[in-house]
Amino acid sequence: MKAIRRFTVRAVIPDSLQALDELASNLRWSWHEPTRDLFRHVSEHLWRATNHDPIALLGAVSPERLAELADDDGFIGWANGLRDDLRRYIGEPRWYQTLQDAPQSIAYFSPEFGIAAALPQYSGGLGILAGDHLKSASDLGVPLTGVGLFYRSGYFAQSLTADGWQQESYPVLDPDGMPLSVLRHADGTPAIVALAMPDGRTLSARIWTTLVGRVRLLLLDTNIPENEDDLRSVTDRLYGGGGEHRLLQELLLGIGGVRALRTATSLLGLAAPSVYHTNEGHAGFQGLERIAELIGEGLTFPQALEAVRAGTVFTTHTPVAAGIDRFDASLVHRYFQAHELVPGIDVDDVMCLGAEDYDGGSPGVFNMAVMGLRLAQRANGVSKLHGNVSRHMFAGLWPGFDYDEVPIGSVTNGVHAPTWTDPLLTELAQNTLGTSDTTHADWLSPSLSDHDLWNVRSRMRENLVQDARTRVAGEWHRRARGAITPAWLSGVLDPHVLTIGFARRVATYKRLTLMLHDKERLTRLLNDPERPVQLVIAGKAHPADDGGKRLIQELVEFAASPEVRNRLVFLPDYDITMAQTLYPGCDIWLNNPLRPLEACGTSGMKAALNGALNLSILDGWWAEYFDGENGWAIPSADAAGDAAERDALEANALYDLIEHQIAPRFYDRDETGVPITWMQQVRHTLKTLSPELSADRMVRQYVTELYQPAYAESTQLGANRYQGAREFAAWKARVTDAWQDVAVVHVESGGVDAVPQVGDRLRLRAHVALGTLEPSDVAVEVVYGRIGEDDDLEKVGHQRLSHHDGGTGGTSAFEGVVPLDRAGSFGYTVRVLPCNPAMASPAELGLVTIAH
Repeated sequence: MKAIRRFTVRAVIPDSLQALDELASNLRWSWHEPTRDLFRHVSEHLWRATNHDPIALLGAVSPERLAELADDDGFIGWANGLRDDLRRYIGEPRWYQTLQDAPQSIAYFSPEFGIAAALPQYSGGLGILAGDHLKSASDLGVPLTGVGLFYRSGYFAQSLTADGWQQESYPVLDPDGMPLSVLRHADGTPAIVALAMPDGRTLSARIWTTLVGRVRLLLLDTNIPENEDDLRSVTDRLYGGGGEHRLLQELLLGIGGVRALRTATSLLGLAAPSVYHTNEGHAGFQGLERIAELIGEGLTFPQALEAVRAGTVFTTHTPVAAGIDRFDASLVHRYFQAHELVPGIDVDDVMCLGAEDYDGGSPGVFNMAVMGLRLAQRANGVSKLHGNVSRHMFAGLWPGFDYDEVPIGSVTNGVHAPTWTDPLLTELAQNTLGTSDTTHADWLSPSLSDHDLWNVRSRMRENLVQDARTRVAGEWHRRARGAITPAWLSGVLDPHVLTIGFARRVATYKRLTLMLHDKERLTRLLNDPERPVQLVIAGKAHPADDGGKRLIQELVEFAASPEVRNRLVFLPDYDITMAQTLYPGCDIWLNNPLRPLEACGTSGMKAALNGALNLSILDGWWAEYFDGENGWAIPSADAAGDAAERDALEANALYDLIEHQIAPRFYDRDETGVPITWMQQVRHTLKTLSPELSADRMVRQYVTELYQPAYAESTQLGANRYQGAREFAAWKARVTDAWQDVAVVHVESGGVDAVPQVGDRLRLRAHVALGTLEPSDVAVEVVYGRIGEDDDLEKVGHQRLSHHDGGTGGTSAFEGVVPLDRAGSFGYTVRVLPCNPAMASPAELGLVTIAH
């Protein structure tokens, strides 16, 4: 007989221990090791049993233990001291407070947030990245408010059948037993946001809130009595359901999220956000709600669009079109046609935002990433390589511009060091290098011996082996309940063997089973009598991805063979808690995606922060940070004839690196048993990569390169009742209507001899027909560089030409000088672009006229 509802009954916390409640209710404990130590002291057993969840721990601890602690003055002082430290952390000025002209409030929208295992609202890298973004924003003092959904069953719990097939289960989460509280009005009633649905229905959601250090997180939940049964399930599962279910989630996240922000701003006395950051296209509808609000204040749709775009940042994480949410246009049209969901906005304006109305696009499709780009004046990918991939992927939105001019930049992801750095390594840095900030410790300092660092790395590997054995044994007993425990289980993995880790979402392009290409060779590597290797693997396939599940099954079947089962394990139900032991415990972190399909790949970053060396295809972040000393690059066989040949070439390269370079270096020890050359690479990795891979670096970059410029532009367009937005919208309409009449009529050149030489100065005069436009409406440029194939310009430079009197035949004249500063082939052309101080990029309007 099953319960119809579950909840947690907590023991009454004595008054002297109220600090425990305050510490447990702020998720800073998830990365603040002193606070975690406090809760561990309450009950080591319950701390482990509750998966390091202080709310659950306080719900399970006995009244007798609480009474004992309430009489312990030392413990009370410890708890009160940590509470006071938390309050100082929340209130004191930090890095952000030293900045000038920075927004008072920033909204950060994401479909998932991976903050702690105790709040399982994430599926993989996107959610973990969002969680790390909030944590570093808190540490830096950035006034961020996170907005997401509360999923009653999270993503899913993974288990395996006897034959290795992934099974999913969806345990119902109890928000009352989590570090969450309902946002309430002054009279105690829950705050509710409501969205008008077709057929006169209403989708309502309550707002859960929590603190992530200094940062507030809002999560919308539809499982409330105000909803009809089918609408109560909108937030049932992360990435669950079909197309319409997913659309409802994204309407709620975007439109409902903005409404939740307004409510929270009012009830909690927060500053209203002036910059909105959308983490992937799922939250794109937030722009429509903000436009509708401005239309209600008297702006037209084009005017409101410009005001909203100016204050919006869009981050794309997807390197392939298949990873983008795309809906049938008729479905989206149905939700907006009645003008009730976002009052004041015409449905045709909505549809234009997501239309793939460009070369290579698909009619009848509403593309969420395309809408995100059209609603944001600033956009970025999540590594330099991914930024380049994104510029190619979305180039159709800016026809006539070279790929490198497409206005999508890049901010390479980072990871939150206090969350992902093992406490053993942090303790070592504190004791020997004088700082607990591992990202800025001097890891090359002679005060830290190779021996001490190697001992810590070895202890982290031992912890991983012990954790893996416990998990493998637990999975065995789950599948074979009551069976005799086989003896080999106790010998799974070896704490002294070179350990390679591989853990990530199991998508086909990530190639989980590339390592199995030559199973005989892999078996020899694993069982080498002098230089053995072991593999620890984890990851979940999407519930609808049978191809990914087959990859897991193939790996599990291989791992079950007696020849390798002590050297290769698959750990089910990959989550934050597992990862925090897995990353530090590996000597090598493996990543072998199909280049360039890995947008960033932050798991390797987390391993590097702990001194692991990376072994990866040059994709994502590794393509920009590999330097020859921090790991190994697997050569890409991009020119292979087919996928099978490519896999074979890259798998053999992987085996060769492990056999001939990695294993020999790991096992080459001095007289004290320390691998000196290996440790040089570990030190180099910690010294050079730790600051670069930190989410602090990432958040600082977002602030200075995106948030502050967005705030400045938004402020300018919003001044005097949005006079700037009104003028900019009118200017764009005027320029767009007149652009068909813009032409480069004639270009004159001079100033060089018959045989030009380096040092000559090429003088140019361009005669441009502007139609009804003024010279101040345009920028006329000479674009020059080397001549490549088909007369394409390469390594181009740009020189703006100045307007001068003297145009003929109704044209305007523009003049300038180009220095010939390099030898070799040289070519140039002249182009005309719209020009306005309110533009963030010359390509913003997608308009350009080039000389023929």
